[in-house]
Amino acid sequence: MGNNIENQRITCEEDEIDLRELFITLKKNKKIIAIITSIITFLATIYVLLKTPIYEAKAMIEIGNYKANNNNNNNNNKVQLDNASQLSKKLNVVFVDMHKNDEDVKSKVISINVPKKSKVFLEVTAEGISNNLAKDDILKVVQYIQNKHQKILNDVKKRREFEIKNIDRKITNIETKETKLLDDKIALQEESLKEYKKQILEIDKNIQKIEKVNPTLAALKLMKRRDLSDFILKLNLQLINLKNKRDDLITNVVWNLQEKRNILASMLLPYNYKNSQIVGGILTNDYPIKPKKKLIVVVAFITGLILSIFFVFFLEFLKSFKEENKEDL
Repeated sequence: MGNNIENQRITCEEDEIDLRELFITLKKNKKIIAIITSIITFLATIYVLLKTPIYEAKAMIEIGNYKANNNNNNNNNKVQLDNASQLSKKLNVVFVDMHKNDEDVKSKVISINVPKKSKVFLEVTAEGISNNLAKDDILKVVQYIQNKHQKILNDVKKRREFEIKNIDRKITNIETKETKLLDDKIALQEESLKEYKKQILEIDKNIQKIEKVNPTLAALKLMKRRDLSDFILKLNLQLINLKNKRDDLITNVVWNLQEKRNILASMLLPYNYKNSQIVGGILTNDYPIKPKKKLIVVVAFITGLILSIFFVFFLEFLKSFKEENKEDL
């Protein structure tokens, strides 16, 4: 037990001697440590001052939409012009991947991403030697998207204008041709009815004259009268159907077409079409994001301090190694 305590005491004394020697070594070579640390820190400072500063610009782009054809007038019925995820992949190929190996460029787009839980927004990030150059690159992306989506909006408008022209042609055809044709048929039918009614009156007169003289002939006349009455009844039903068809064309069909035309015309109003655009403007910072001057200088100082201490201990090791070799000789 006593031997263990004695061994621990001796070990502690040796550790104290070693630590004391380390501090003595550092103190003796403090100038070397200071010089090496200062040189590395100075070089890092020169690097930071000479390095071209890089600025960052960011923008949030909202994908455009247009109001869909909707007879219920539901204002929330919007059709998005593009899928955010697919559009992001295409834009990254065009503006990021194709320019990764470009050298000596003053600015470039770094990333085009879809924010989490978003389906209608894109976040575009660009870097440049100035805020204005970085902003210009973002505007190029926005212009590319707007040109692409404006074509879609123009196509939608053209389709709706074409539908309106078709409706106008249908209405004109109904008003100038179909209803006129029905009016002619109705007039002809009414004239026919008048003629058949006259024939019945003539038959009635003839029956009265020959009823007592020639009963057989009178019976035949009665049969003819009955057939004419049945035929007149059918003509009346046809006349009613023709008038109903004409009224339906003038009221229901034309009204429905006009209502559809009005809805399509309202769809052509500018506020129903929204192209993609920047939301909240392009965000920039007055200070560059690269290089991080303070961080680089601090890291250089710490690195220089560690390297200088290592160098001093290495010199002491070489010195002690030579002294041991001399003593052995």
